[in-house]
Parts: sequence; structure tokens; C-alpha cells
Amino acid sequence: MSSLPRRAKLKTAASKDECSFLSELSSSSEEDDKEDSAWEPQKKVPRSRKQRVPKESKPKRMPRVKKHTPKISDGLEGMVVKEELNSSVAIADVNLEERKNEPNTVQTEKTAKTKRKNSAQSPLVRRTKKLKVEETSKDTNVEDENNSTEMPSTSTMWESTCKKEKNEVDFTFGQSPLKKMKTEMCPQGQPVKLPANASSIKEEVEMNWDIVQVLSERTNIELWVCANIIRLFNDDNTIPFIIRYRKELINNLDADSLREVQQTLEELRTVAKKVHSTIQKIKKDGKMSECLFKALLNCKTFEELEHVSAPYKTGSKGTKAQRAKQLGLEGAARTLLENPGALNLLSSIKPNVKGLSTLQDIETGVQHILADMIAKDKDTLDFIRKLCQNRHICIQSCLAKVSSKKVNEKDVDKFLLYQNFSCSIRNIHHHQILAINRGENLKILTVKVNIPDGVKNEFCRWCIQNRWRPRGFARPELMKILHNSLDDSFKRLIYPLLCREFRAKLTSDAEKESVMMFGRNLRQLLLTSPVPGRTLMGVDPGYKHGCKLAIISPTSQILHTDVVYLHSGQGFREAEKIKRLLLNFNCSTVVIGNGTACRETEAYFADLIMKNYFAPLDVVYCIVSEAGASIYSVSPEANKEMPGLDPNLRSAVSIARRVQDPLAELVKIEPKHIGVGMYQHDVSQILLKATLDSIVEECVSFVGVDINICSEVLLRHIAGLNANRAKNIIEWREKNGPFINREQLKKVKGLGPKSFQQCAGFIRINQDYIRTFCSYSSQHAESSTGVEVTNEKQGKKKSKTPVNVVLKPNPLDQTCIHPESYDIAMRFLSFIGGTLCEIGKPEMQQKINSLLEKEGIKKIAEGLQTTVHTLQVIIDGLSQPESFDFRTDFDKPDFKRSIVCLEDLQVGTVLTGKVQNATLFGIFVDIGVGRAGLIPIRNVTEAKLSKTKKRRSLGLGPGERVEVRVLHIDIPRSRITLDLIRVL
Repeated sequence: MSSLPRRAKLKTAASKDECSFLSELSSSSEEDDKEDSAWEPQKKVPRSRKQRVPKESKPKRMPRVKKHTPKISDGLEGMVVKEELNSSVAIADVNLEERKNEPNTVQTEKTAKTKRKNSAQSPLVRRTKKLKVEETSKDTNVEDENNSTEMPSTSTMWESTCKKEKNEVDFTFGQSPLKKMKTEMCPQGQPVKLPANASSIKEEVEMNWDIVQVLSERTNIELWVCANIIRLFNDDNTIPFIIRYRKELINNLDADSLREVQQTLEELRTVAKKVHSTIQKIKKDGKMSECLFKALLNCKTFEELEHVSAPYKTGSKGTKAQRAKQLGLEGAARTLLENPGALNLLSSIKPNVKGLSTLQDIETGVQHILADMIAKDKDTLDFIRKLCQNRHICIQSCLAKVSSKKVNEKDVDKFLLYQNFSCSIRNIHHHQILAINRGENLKILTVKVNIPDGVKNEFCRWCIQNRWRPRGFARPELMKILHNSLDDSFKRLIYPLLCREFRAKLTSDAEKESVMMFGRNLRQLLLTSPVPGRTLMGVDPGYKHGCKLAIISPTSQILHTDVVYLHSGQGFREAEKIKRLLLNFNCSTVVIGNGTACRETEAYFADLIMKNYFAPLDVVYCIVSEAGASIYSVSPEANKEMPGLDPNLRSAVSIARRVQDPLAELVKIEPKHIGVGMYQHDVSQILLKATLDSIVEECVSFVGVDINICSEVLLRHIAGLNANRAKNIIEWREKNGPFINREQLKKVKGLGPKSFQQCAGFIRINQDYIRTFCSYSSQHAESSTGVEVTNEKQGKKKSKTPVNVVLKPNPLDQTCIHPESYDIAMRFLSFIGGTLCEIGKPEMQQKINSLLEKEGIKKIAEGLQTTVHTLQVIIDGLSQPESFDFRTDFDKPDFKRSIVCLEDLQVGTVLTGKVQNATLFGIFVDIGVGRAGLIPIRNVTEAKLSKTKKRRSLGLGPGERVEVRVLHIDIPRSRITLDLIRVL
């Protein structure tokens, strides 16, 4: 049942007392169990007495809880329920017969809650309370409406799964309940037959609009996908987990699209919460009316809410319409519309009352009331918005009349393009909006939205002829009041509202695009292909304080640090020291930071290389961004990692490691300091941080980490983990030795079933490491191809398994296959006649390919009772070699031996370069002349982008190599304009 009909029913029947009850509901505490179990706004408001019936009947069901509890075997009740609660669910048709199990569902839920009462995992307990509320509400709905076709809540489907599935505690052996549900109900995620109300999802705060419907409209994503995404996020699933292991539920959306849906969902929920808090305040002040209540619940944006609620804010003097209503003119205004023939304004004149002393005052008061009614009417606002969509609305900016001396002339020159600027709101670019906003904030620019007069004329005509036409003959003087009201309403109320809406929408879209662009650049940078197996010399350039050197081993260990003074007349003497260091450590790769003195340092090394000074070594060098290196060098993480080392030398170490393993090094730096963004200081910092942190988590998770050798900083960015869990994992590893298999993660403090489900697929356990460093007998090493795991009783949280219990490695733990799919993977292996010993070997690839050619992946998936996407992950995991790293698809650093100067360039010269940063207006490319050139965005066309190369985004990103042609050189301003020829 959608929320809209229920709200309509509430609007016709609700009294003021019921409105106050709604306000009280919004502020009720979630910690109160009694209130939680009875919370059902759709039913309780119109029928408050009937709500007590299920509450009174609960004690009668209590004995049955204890009676049925022992049916869950081996004392694992709490564990089974917890694992089932932590799986995500697809939307599908569910027969009403399954609802008969709901009383037992409540009982099982209560039993699980009792088992977990003293548990330290408070978020799980809160989630259980929330599910309990949904179950009680669902139970009430079944009793009241047996013929209801409303989709069950996710908790109902979870619990019905608990009834059907075997009592399996670990993911290793059992077929995942989730996988069976998806195969039976909707194999590809999309329901075969989508019920009319399948997208209905209960929200904490009820509005007059359906959140799934609005989310679908704003993101242009199908209803069923939006409903699935909401359920997945409600169940605390992370974006990396959803993208890799729940593809069928989201119709193969990419991470950026999923992140956009998540942000839009949060915005809508924030608006809904703000609306209900506003309702509470207005109700408390005694100003709530039925019309206002309806208008507030219709609000979908902050701008609409501000427009409706502004006159009722505390401390407000009141609007012109409110003051006119206080004089008793509201009746006259309504009479003008409903029965104009009976209206006599002269009878309202009161000479001694201000505002009623003359006929002109009374007409003005009626006009203000009508203007307010017109501006608050939903149909009127919908019409004017639709009208504006088909007209040329433009945004204009000009130089402000600056009287303050604080404005810098250089800042004024930066906005030269926007000092006489005009553009349609449909065609304006995102970076232009951000630039205009910045200029306005600095009081350099004045900005306005221009709506043509034709829009106003057509709007007034429609209002007079349709929406606000009087219901009888109106005298000319009354029609004049109505016309004046329309003009006043448009000019004073509707036009400013439209301007705010247009500006807010443009700014919001521009901020989102800026953040997304920053995210794409960051992802490209983090996924730069590593350069393993090399000894590297990192150089942090400098003038007066010298160039800091650090030599690191192929395993990132610091071998030597030093300082050389290359730019103070001692260059020749220092060359001997550098040569000796390179020869001693057999180092042939130099990594130079791109900060102060970078150009001179590059020229110094290029000159020595061209003279073959470092023979017999064939030395090459590359330039790498050192953004954030100085911030990291004085951070607590750097002090912990490199104790006693000078912070200046730490930055040289960081520069070298950025080439050796970019991801592992860059995650140590706050993303916004990495320097690949645009207007990042102007956008919402909350949105920016959330997006960038999410992208770091996505990159680290998809690359995967070897849990036995990774750092704590890297581990905390894995999906499902945080700083505390990462710290606990490292402490467990130090105390008990290396992890033998993924199942041992469950023993780590604070890592419950949900966290395990989210992180397990992204954690690797290297089998060679286990065989080499773990104290196992040769018998154990030979039997590592088995999938045996010791039986562990995990029903109670407090009972810990002894560390000395023999555990056997599982070769599947080194793959991207999730433990919930191990059973399917084993059946697939037996199907192709393969063994675990062959994982990642050519013979395994050959067997898989021959079967795929013969049967086809779809038919094999049906035979294994799984989805195509899950089977593809299994095939990838079994085929990929043990050392597989998907970052090899991305570009390596550009190693050079010589240097080119800006003065050497000529128009038409063709060069190769490396993308340094991508913005909304163009691509900055490092072509090796000390100054990045700009490819204007108009020169980056689809035809020039690579077709064969695997891309993660439509545009170019940092690290990619391109071939460019020089179009223009401005030496005084050090500006180079380039044209993109092709992507290398």
C-alpha cells in the first residue's frame, strides 16, 4: 500500500489533536522499547484505539516463544538469526502464505534479541529493535487487511528464509540463503512481475510523496532498482560489496551512479526529517492549520520548505498576508473568489483601526492575502515551473559596484570572463556556476536570474482563466484587486522563489559534478599501476635546505637517507655522492617530487643521464606529484611508521613509495590534499569527504589486501572495517600469528557477522606465505587443497576458541570469491573436473573456457542455481593468477631520460604527455616542460578516446598517457594550449 492514499485519508479526517500526535511521533525516542513496538503512523493516527489490540495480545504469545526456541539446534539461535538479518534481499512477489509464519518470526526475533542483550555490538542491537518495529507493524496489517498485497518488509523475508534454510553458522560450507532467495524469486534481480506497490518502502518519516518514486525520477533509474538500493543501504551494505557481489540487484550500475543515488536518498531523508521538525515547532506555537500541514508534507526540497515555513519562524514579524489576516480580511479574500457578488468592502472600514481606515487599505490587505494564497498553492507553482522549463531562462553576472578596498585587483582580474556574462540555465557549464558563485561570495560579481516577461503574462492569463477565476460575476474593481494580487504574488513571492530554486539546483548539480570529477581523478590516481621489484631513489627537491634523498628496497624498506645540495654551487661534488649511492644499492630509477626546485632538479639529473655519468647503470627518472607529502611527513602515522626520522626525509620516502605502490601510500593522506580536484574548497565539505572516503574504500577493496602483511592504515579502508576493527585485526595478528583462513576473522573483537560479510571478499590470504611462515607440518601443507575448517561453536559471543586448534588453509581465500559462494565454487570445480591446486593456472583457464564454449555461462548458472554475475566472480577468482593485480590495466609512471624547455616548443609540435588533472573545463597534461598544458574540454571528443583500452570513466583521468599537438604558446603567462590527438 503506497503512502499517498494513507496520507490523503489522514488529511480528510485529521483533527488538530491528531496533528499534534503526529508531531509527537516524530520526536519519540528509538530507545524506548514500548513506543518502538507500537509505532505505526499509518494505522495509529486514524484508528488510535485499535492499535492497542496487538499490544495486549503480546503476553499471550510469550509462552510460544519459549516453546519454539529449542527447535533451532545446537544452541546457535542467536548466531543463525544474526547472520540471516545481515543478508540483503531482492524485491519479489511473496505469497500471503508466508505471512502465516510472522508470529513465529516475532518470537525468533525476541529470542535473538535476548541472546544479544549483553553484547557489545550496540549498532546490531539497534538494528534489531528497528526490525522488531517493522514486524509488529506487519503483524497488525495482516490482521486488519487479509487481502493486502503490500510487499513485506525485508525483515519478514529474512525471517522466512530462516525457516527454510539449514542452520549453518559459517559461510564456508553452506549455500547462502540470499543466493537461494534470489534464484527462486528473481534470478537477475528484476522481478518477473513487478507488483504495483512493490516499490513501497517504509521510511522513518512519512511524507505525502513516495521516496522510491521521487528517487527514481531524480536519478533516472528504474523503480525496482531504486527500491533494491534503498533496502541494501538500509541493511548497512557498503558500495564496494554491492558493486561486486550484488550486481543483479542494482542492474549492473557503476560505483559513481550508486554513490549518486545514495547522496540523493540522503538528501530526501534529510528534507523529510526537517519537514517534521518544522511541523513540531509550528504546532507548538499553535499556528498549524490543515492547509499548512498539507503544504509542508508536500515539500520535496529545502527551498520549498523554506518558502512554506518562512512566515511561521520564531521571531518573525509576520508577512503582509498574516498582518492582513489578523485584521480579519481573510473572509473578504475568500468571498472575492467564491461569491464576488456578495462582497462589500465598504462594510469593513473602521476609521480608528490602522489598516482598515480607508478602502484603499482594505483592498491592499485583501490583495496581500490573495497573493499569499496564490504563491503557496501547489498547482499554481507546478504550472509556473512547467512553464519555465519550456522558456529561455538565463543567468547573468556583472561586475559589482565595489566600494570596499579589501577586494584585491588580482582577484577582480580572475573573473574577467564573468564581468558581463549571460547564459541559459540549460546550457551553462558546471565550472561556470562555481566560478560565478565564488565571485559573488567575494563581492566581486552581482548575479541574477532573468525570467522573460512572456512567462509572467502567460502565468497571469492562466490564473485568471483557470485556477483563480472567481466563481461568479466580479465587478471591475474586484477584478482589478485580483490582477494586482497576481502581479504582486509573482513579483514579490513567486519570482524570488523560482530564482532561489534555479540557483540552488544549478549549484547543487555543479557541486556534485565537481565532487564526482574529483572522485574520478582520485580513483585514477589511486589505481596507477604499481612499479614493484625495483629499488628506488626518492628525491624531495629544494634550494636552500638541499634535496632530500631516500633509497627504498623493492619491499618498501628504507635503505638509506641523505641530503645533497645541488643548486648552491656544489652540484659537481654532490654528483659523486649520488653516483656512489646508486651503484652501492644497484638503483637505476629516480623519483623526483614536483614541488619547489623540481624543474632545476630534473634538469640536473637529465644532464647527468645524457652524459652517461651513472654508467654502467641505465638510470631513468620520473616526476611524481608530492601533494600532501609534507602534511603526511608530520602526521602521527608517519611518526609511528618512521620513528626518529627527520620529517623532511620522510617526505622523500613517501615520494618514492608513491611510484612503488601508489595506493598503499596515498591512502595515508587525506584525499582533498592530494591535489586533483577543482573548486574543492567551495563545495560542501561533508559531501566531498563522504565521496572521497567512499572512493578510497572502493579502490582499496577492489585491489584487495593481504591481511598478513598489510598496514593498519590500508586495512581500515576495506569495506566493512574502520579504524578500531583494523587495529583489532593487527593486534590479533601480532598476538596469534598470521591468519590461516578467512574464517579466523570472526574471532577478532568487534568484527561481527555483518562486518565479516562486507569485508571477507576483499581480504586475501596468500597461500605461499602461510606455507612458508606458519609452523605447520608437511602433512598440513600437502593437505591444504582441502576445504576443511575445524568445527567451532560460535553460538555465544563470549566463548572463544583456543588458538592452538588446528586450522587448514583454504586456497579460495586468496581469490576474490566471497565465502558465501564457496559452496557454488566447489560445485563448479567438480563440474569442470578441476581441483583447488589448479587455481590461477593455465589448465584451470583451459577447462573453464572449454565448458563456457560448450554450455554457455547462463546455462551453467542455472544448473548451479546461482546468478550469472555470481558465477562470473567465481570464474574470475579461479582463473586469475595468484599475483593478479587489476591495476596493471592502468598506466605506469612516465620514465624519462631527457628534458624539454618551454622555449623549445613550437605551434604544431606533436608531443606525448601524461594527464596531471582533469577539470570540468579541460584536461591538464604534463608534457615535460615544467608547465602543464591545457586541452580545452571542447577538444576532448568521443572519437579521440581509446576504444580498446578498458576505461573506468568516460573522460580522461590522472596518469593516462596522451598524444597532443601544441595549438598556442603564451610564454609571458606560461600558458600552453593543446589539442588531443589520441589516448596512448
